[in-house]
Amino acid sequence: MTTHTQKDIERTCEDIKDMLLAKNKSYGDSAIKPERIFSSGSSIEQLLVRIDDKLSRIKRVGLDKVTSEDTVRDLIGYLVLLDIATKRNGAHYEVTIEDSIDWYNNEFLPIWYAEPQ
Repeated sequence: MTTHTQKDIERTCEDIKDMLLAKNKSYGDSAIKPERIFSSGSSIEQLLVRIDDKLSRIKRVGLDKVTSEDTVRDLIGYLVLLDIATKRNGAHYEVTIEDSIDWYNNEFLPIWYAEPQ
């Protein structure tokens, strides 16, 4: 038996997949294989910058009904692309459980619960 939440998960993941495929069709493989016209950073570094930008936006303006859906979907998309890039490049990030807990408590929670500035 499929629950309502399971259907929502399937629908949301399909929407993210459709968005990523449409953007890949429009922009080519620029997220995974950047042209490096102005920046010489790796694809992983450039994806991390894009993720930082999205988190910074959430921190700055918060999540409201108008802007949050696009921002969150873009963030999820960049995280999916980061997962692909790290698997392709064999990149590993050495992060301890303590680092993750510190990040969650000191970075994520204040961003998530921050009042728009």
